[in-house]
Amino acid sequence: MAPQAFSDLVLNWFKQNGRKNLPWQIKVSPYKVWVSEIMLQQTQVITVIPYFKRFMKRFPDVQTLANSSPDEVLHYWTGLGYYARARNLYKTAKIITKEYQGIFPLSLNEVMSLPGIGRSTAGAILSLSCDKCFPILDGNVKRVLTRYHGIKGWPGEKKIENKLWSLAELYTPRKLTKQYTQAIMDLGATVCTRRKPDCDICPLTLTCFAREMGKQHDFPGKKPTAVIPKRDTVFAIMENNNGEILLEQRPSSGIWGGLWCFPEFSSHLRIEEMIKRKYGFNIKQQKEYKPIKHEFTHFHLTIRPIHIKIRIYTDKDYDTKVLKWIHPKTNPNLGLPAPVLSMLIDLNNTKRAVLNES
Repeated sequence: MAPQAFSDLVLNWFKQNGRKNLPWQIKVSPYKVWVSEIMLQQTQVITVIPYFKRFMKRFPDVQTLANSSPDEVLHYWTGLGYYARARNLYKTAKIITKEYQGIFPLSLNEVMSLPGIGRSTAGAILSLSCDKCFPILDGNVKRVLTRYHGIKGWPGEKKIENKLWSLAELYTPRKLTKQYTQAIMDLGATVCTRRKPDCDICPLTLTCFAREMGKQHDFPGKKPTAVIPKRDTVFAIMENNNGEILLEQRPSSGIWGGLWCFPEFSSHLRIEEMIKRKYGFNIKQQKEYKPIKHEFTHFHLTIRPIHIKIRIYTDKDYDTKVLKWIHPKTNPNLGLPAPVLSMLIDLNNTKRAVLNES
């Protein structure tokens, strides 16, 4: 099929079936598209929408985002996962404010130089907000192209990725680029889905290799399997006499970078001694809870929470910049990993139930 015929079929389908009222499609700007594209990395539209609305209400423009704090940005990201995305948003807002006078750059190379923005995301931002002719190659587009052309292998392999980029460039029209970009993403997200693709309503069905061969689920090829390591950690949920819980800020890089967590230990053995040495707290009572499983992309984590009631020594100094006492019933303006937020909610509900029973 000629490239123009391919893009025309996709565009005609989009006129009738495409998504045109998503929050970031209303009063479109590079800033809104940028935020939405970063949120949509590794995350489905239905999950992103409420986060996007809250985020835009608090940070309506790049200057407001740049003038906020990392803690607040992470707080509005809590539960969305992949927190490096939020840290990169904040870094990029600072750069745009300082180096571009608060105006989002419109050059592909400049956009790609910003933290957390690769070629596909940069192309999407410039195409969807400015109708510039740049191709995209997100997961949805890879799925459509590999099935349509019967391209075997894992798209993350450089040779295959380069071939897909060539096809993406070939099919992206110089006119109506904005509409085509949204159309090809929508086609992959709503019709050419990972499971149970609806080939009967696909505009490309008559010339699609995977449909013709009945091998839709063979494409795209899967990433070579690897053994996913497992790790264990102990969360010390330390509670003082006022019913407050201690949170500690994690280092800016690494897993949950910059977020606030319960103090973490490698083992529950000798935990009394370690807590006293590090914080100057004396343990009065402790109770272990059931382990919690949490999956990351590269490893599986087992969290072993221990609820510890402590007595504070007044002669021991600890760094209040990275340690905070909060009450579980409050909503601290901090970035919290999903397991920590869930445990705080459970702790508050438990306390409330005890009070109601008494």
